[in-house]
Amino acid sequence: MWGHMEILVWTGALVTLAGVASLVWCIVAVQRARREALDESAMKARLQRTVAMNMGALMLSAIGLMMVVVGILLG
Repeated sequence: MWGHMEILVWTGALVTLAGVASLVWCIVAVQRARREALDESAMKARLQRTVAMNMGALMLSAIGLMMVVVGILLG
């Protein structure tokens, strides 16, 4: 049977992987936008949405890593 801290570590790892996957999505989205050669206003709007997603992905990854560290330190 798994202990509480082991569950915290594995959950944190999954949260971190979700954040990293979101970061990869952001990279792909920006590359697609650059290839489409949009006009300045459309590119700015698309990049603003992507930057918001990027910040959320970074926060998700950081929270996941904190969960892993806390689980290891307390486990």
